[in-house]
Amino acid sequence: MAAFARILGFGHYLPAKVMTNADFEKLVETSDEWIRTRTGIQERHFTEEGETASTMAAEAAKRAIEKSGIDKNNIDAIIVATVTADMHYPSTAALVQRALGITRPVPSFDIGAACAGFVFGLTIADSFIKSGLYRTVLLIGAENLSKFTDMQDRNTCVIFGDGAGAAIIQASDKPGILASHLATDGNYTHLIEFPAGGSRLPATHETVEQRLHYTRMEGQEVYKQAVKDMSEAALEAMKRAGLTLDQISWVIPHQANTRIIETVGKRLNFPMEKVFQNIAHVGNTSAASIPIALSEMEQQGLLKREQNIVLTALGSGLTYGSVAFRY
Repeated sequence: MAAFARILGFGHYLPAKVMTNADFEKLVETSDEWIRTRTGIQERHFTEEGETASTMAAEAAKRAIEKSGIDKNNIDAIIVATVTADMHYPSTAALVQRALGITRPVPSFDIGAACAGFVFGLTIADSFIKSGLYRTVLLIGAENLSKFTDMQDRNTCVIFGDGAGAAIIQASDKPGILASHLATDGNYTHLIEFPAGGSRLPATHETVEQRLHYTRMEGQEVYKQAVKDMSEAALEAMKRAGLTLDQISWVIPHQANTRIIETVGKRLNFPMEKVFQNIAHVGNTSAASIPIALSEMEQQGLLKREQNIVLTALGSGLTYGSVAFRY
């Protein structure tokens, strides 16, 4: 069995189409100032015809594989965190496996932990590797949220963006993933939901007319829970890893909105210049949020080997969690 699971590298993909706040001024009653002050978002990326969660995931995966310098056929498992799969089945991960041209059968599956999906997936990959079951895992967060967002609802349509981020995690004798803390509080399932299209409310003319095939969210209540749960999860992961705040190089929160990010940083008593934000140009990309941030940080030279990093996120469920790792 491996002593540690270590992240080799990242890759990400953002669609070419950019939607600015000015574009949304033409769709709903809103303004650039209103969006910026409430969310911190200036622009986000939307898929165009032919682009899906799986196509974005495959492209991000190719870049992560290249960056990590591995042979794609040495990947032992593929995990895709998404709530905007191409279809109910087969899994997005199976479509990614085919798109990558991996020539041997490997377990490929999706997880639906919403915005906390990458954190959950990283914990699963860590467990797989440390148990000795697999040596190399491809983990992807990919979301095509624009196709599931009500463009008549100004409270949600300006928030979400599309994209994918990927990581290669491999067995190592050097410290990598140090500790995790995961949780779900099912008492708050109503705060972020996608009402129709499942077995409870299969698609009908009525569900379409009632606009039940879009994301619904109670923003103020989500804010309260996100600030509390994300900060507490981060502290618990650090405690389990035996780390103190002064040993942490970066805190990377799910990019939900600037207010949540900044309030989490304050609750942690952590310097804001070490709390990474890229929400201004990508928006909220749910499960893709954290891996896109990590990949951009790697490209910008902000991530350096042996740094201690803390990830923290909250999503529908309410699922939430944190991972502490050494890069």
